[in-house]
Amino acid sequence: MTQPIRILHTSDWHLGQHFMGKTRQAEHQAFCTWLIEQVREQAIDAVLIAGDIFDTGAPPSYAREQYNRFIVELRASGCALVVLGGNHDSVAMLGESKTLLAQLGTRVIPGVCEQLEEQLLVLHTRDGAPGAILCGIPFIRPRDVLLSQAGQSAQDKQLSLQQAIQKHYQNLYALAVAKRAELGAELPIIATGHLTTVGASASDSVREIYVGSLEAFPTNAFPPAAYIALGHIHRPQKVAGLEHIRYSGSPIALSFDEAKQQKEVLLLEFAASTLQSVTPLAVPCFQPLASLRGSLKELAASIATQASLGTPERPVWLEIQVSTDDYLNDLQSHINTLCEGLPVEVLRIRRERGTSAANLASSARETLDELTAEDVFTRRLQLEQLDDADTQRLQGLYREVLEGLDRI
Repeated sequence: MTQPIRILHTSDWHLGQHFMGKTRQAEHQAFCTWLIEQVREQAIDAVLIAGDIFDTGAPPSYAREQYNRFIVELRASGCALVVLGGNHDSVAMLGESKTLLAQLGTRVIPGVCEQLEEQLLVLHTRDGAPGAILCGIPFIRPRDVLLSQAGQSAQDKQLSLQQAIQKHYQNLYALAVAKRAELGAELPIIATGHLTTVGASASDSVREIYVGSLEAFPTNAFPPAAYIALGHIHRPQKVAGLEHIRYSGSPIALSFDEAKQQKEVLLLEFAASTLQSVTPLAVPCFQPLASLRGSLKELAASIATQASLGTPERPVWLEIQVSTDDYLNDLQSHINTLCEGLPVEVLRIRRERGTSAANLASSARETLDELTAEDVFTRRLQLEQLDDADTQRLQGLYREVLEGLDRI
């Protein structure tokens, strides 16, 4: 009789992220502490992190220390850990410690392996019995599964990449079926992934990852696994309304448009080869943040309301978009007056750019904190006389450069 197995699905931690000049170190540490408490309370057998454990390919030392500390503390709880590489993670950096971490009950799959069998894992229950078979699929880079072919159109490249990723899933799933037969047990087969699927709802902090080649992966291209644990999209959601294909989302809000989301991790329970239940575990908000919009009069009330959620030690982080009064030159001082004495901290002020205020654009100066690297490049392209094809090609090449920098 196969032992039931309990698994936590999480993703997109982005350890080491700086948010408009603010470190997320305290929030991430609070989340790690909370997660280990859940592992103990819920008697979890394994934790899956479906990509983007780090925010960049060269994370700061404190982020690496958080990662290592979490692994050691999780080991003491008796729970196994599987870490999959995401598009933000460096394959080399994640891979350099995987042999050592395997001695602590952590298995790391930083990228597509030369030997496909290395991505096939047997997950065990706390008593050591086989509980599930995992098809550990990290972020798949085009070069991992495709050879470049001259003369291919953008549409051809998109189709080729989709088919190659689908084949990778199917081949690994076939190995999992064979492994299950070898073990002679009714084990669930679980797959992971770090990609965008058709219909997934993203947020501002999600970077497109398939450079001009794959917009979204179709749901029917996944193998018939009992559960597919996805990462990359920060909003927790079912895919195509299916109970067994899900994004867990990020555990903390990584952009202001995620501020109202209830963050969560997913508790999966399996019996024999079947998914029995998926239970969202709500992650506490460790740092309140909010995006407010209105006239100065309206903002006075909404800022006061948000202030009730903050403390002097943990002020609410605010993004403020000013409408109606956006023509004022001394906007910053007006906002400072509204916030005076309140436990809030304004990280960004925006002027609403309506057609009536187009002539004031020069006074509505943006800072680099407001823009991503891709935004800056897009603004630069807008100064050139380019057709759509050239613009898309240059944007694709630029994203390739960004990916290369992340992997360094």
